[in-house]
Amino acid sequence: MSYPTVELSSVRKTFGPTVALGGCNLTAYAGEVHAIIGGNGSGKSTLAKVISGVLIPDSGQVSILGKSATSPHEARQLGISNVFQEVLVADECSVLDNLYLGADGLLGSSMNREEKEAKAAELMRELLGFDIDLSGLVGELPLSVKQWVTIARALLTDPKVLILDESSAALDFDSTERLFRKMRQLKQRGASILIVTHRIAELVRIADRATVLRDGVDVGRLAKEEITEARILELIAGAERSGTSRDQPLPTRLGDRPVLRATDFRVWSDASPVNFTVYPGEVVGITGLDGQGQADFVKCIAGIQYPIAGRLVVVNDGKASEVMDLASARRNKISYVSGDRKKEGIFANLSIYENLLLPVYREFRSGGVLNFINRTKLTPVFEWESSKLAVKMGSPQNLITSLSGGNQQKVLIARAFAEKPVVLVLNDPARGIDVGAKLDLYRNLKEFAARGNAVVFLSSELEEFLNLCTRVHVFRNGAISTDFEPPFDGHAILNAMFGRRATARLPGEAADENGPGNPVRFAESHNPRLEQGRPVPRPVTLLNQEEVNHMAATPSFVLSCPDIAPGSVIPDRFAEDNRLSPRLVWSGPPEGTRSFALAVTDPDLPEAFNFPRSFAHWLVANIPVEVRELAEGASGSLRLPHGAAEFNSDFVTFKIPGFGKGYGGPWPPDRAHRYFFTLYALKADRVELPADADLGAFAAAVMPVVIDAASFVAVYGPAKKSLPG
Repeated sequence: MSYPTVELSSVRKTFGPTVALGGCNLTAYAGEVHAIIGGNGSGKSTLAKVISGVLIPDSGQVSILGKSATSPHEARQLGISNVFQEVLVADECSVLDNLYLGADGLLGSSMNREEKEAKAAELMRELLGFDIDLSGLVGELPLSVKQWVTIARALLTDPKVLILDESSAALDFDSTERLFRKMRQLKQRGASILIVTHRIAELVRIADRATVLRDGVDVGRLAKEEITEARILELIAGAERSGTSRDQPLPTRLGDRPVLRATDFRVWSDASPVNFTVYPGEVVGITGLDGQGQADFVKCIAGIQYPIAGRLVVVNDGKASEVMDLASARRNKISYVSGDRKKEGIFANLSIYENLLLPVYREFRSGGVLNFINRTKLTPVFEWESSKLAVKMGSPQNLITSLSGGNQQKVLIARAFAEKPVVLVLNDPARGIDVGAKLDLYRNLKEFAARGNAVVFLSSELEEFLNLCTRVHVFRNGAISTDFEPPFDGHAILNAMFGRRATARLPGEAADENGPGNPVRFAESHNPRLEQGRPVPRPVTLLNQEEVNHMAATPSFVLSCPDIAPGSVIPDRFAEDNRLSPRLVWSGPPEGTRSFALAVTDPDLPEAFNFPRSFAHWLVANIPVEVRELAEGASGSLRLPHGAAEFNSDFVTFKIPGFGKGYGGPWPPDRAHRYFFTLYALKADRVELPADADLGAFAAAVMPVVIDAASFVAVYGPAKKSLPG
């Protein structure tokens, strides 16, 4: 039977004159997903921090499983884990160290390193869908993988209450599905999950109940059937704004002369060329699964990143000006907004006022060569741009870090508008802003485009495209794969993102729930029909067996060794001073693979070696894409595929005599060690590495271009002979 796990009654929390929570109430139960919904600055993150002991309320009662936490340490002991809104990782530490931050006591650890690695590797494989090098630095990972690290850190504590504060904001559709799968597993074990998100489509699918906040007070408690976009918007933004989104027409092209054109544009060396044109009045949507090149593309057209090949021009008054870098992009009135505000957006040590107006200081200077800032002229600009997006703040002179994450994002968008661009490039700009603020943003974008300007809008949230974009382009493998025009079918767009037929069933969708024989028609438009604010169910047809067979999953990427079964002992002929490399065979490489790289590593080096990472036994890069095996004894011989390059094992690092480039077999001096055989499928034809590259350099070159990895683990030891030298 379900019972209350989190109970808050009349909770109040202030920060000086600012009332963050003004008498908030919430009850969450075991075995449910409870959504906390509200506008930016409504108190959602403050509420999450009160529950997890980070903040102590000024008044009111907080009960977590019958107790209250007055510190994060006490909250952890009660079984509470909080994944905060900002992606909190230590960039200079390894993935493994980040996963167990805060888990160990001052005098020792509850688990040894082997147990930690085994548990972490299994969980990260489940969340990511592939293996990750736990010894690699987190700072070298993309934002979406960093987000997974923070989520996995919380899951490793086996929480009774899990708080996810905008934790899916950096995840694409496929990744979000894996997160939901894990959340459902936690529900079945009786955990309570509190989720804070602005992605309404996610709430509708995953939440069992919801509490809506406005200005620090709970203004609505919704059962599952009441969690609809119309109802949420009415509670957050007010009834007067709840219907405005769908009432406005889509932006339309205002002329046949383009404002921006990319010709034979390549963002990856192995990708197909992209020819891309934007016309005045258009809002062009860009989407794709994470890591398919769309983020690189928008950064290239904003001048932030250099393309591999191609030409980009901005057309103004009939004259074409080439964009070569960020400076030329700004001269040609291209502005850019990133969704990663912490890394690429805000200046944390500057005020709200300075963050919004910094790019336009030069336009409003006075005093001749003295370059004084003319605040008399700047202040009206600040007030106008911040009011258009309803930035909720105290004094403009407060640090920008005093704002909620969503309001920080609004400041970045307002900053771009203040530059008066002709082309506005948005890289997931609505990450972390509430539905009311999104309406303000969409309205401003439509007005901006209607004045003869253009917008390039990248987003992983498909609902953002429905009533905003003139057209949508889907990226796969570094290039545009599919184009869509209104009315948009979200189902078809998602399938294009996965490289599937338009009518294929999506990952995470239930199959044949109504039994065979129920005919189904896919929605003609992604826009749901509403009755009394609730979506009307639409009919769906079941797939016949021929369609199911056609959609069957492609073989998974698999690496194996005919002589070494996973988990078995490595034969002596491949170990110690026998420098014979084993035969390796693989199949099912992912779509877009251009080459392979191989690493054989030992993570179990004795502490006495004082070595900061795994020991590399064999490193091979630039294995041609058509190759499907390495023959026995390929290392150091003509049997190595043409073009493949071997690098030094760590026997060279430790100056063990008799070793050089190529394979060095297991030689554990103390006990049995694990040996990870990992093959990486890469989206690049080759990676550039110095001849003396070690595992660190190998990982730095390989990991940014990895599509997928296949691996197995074997054991060996202790060694029968002592190491030479």
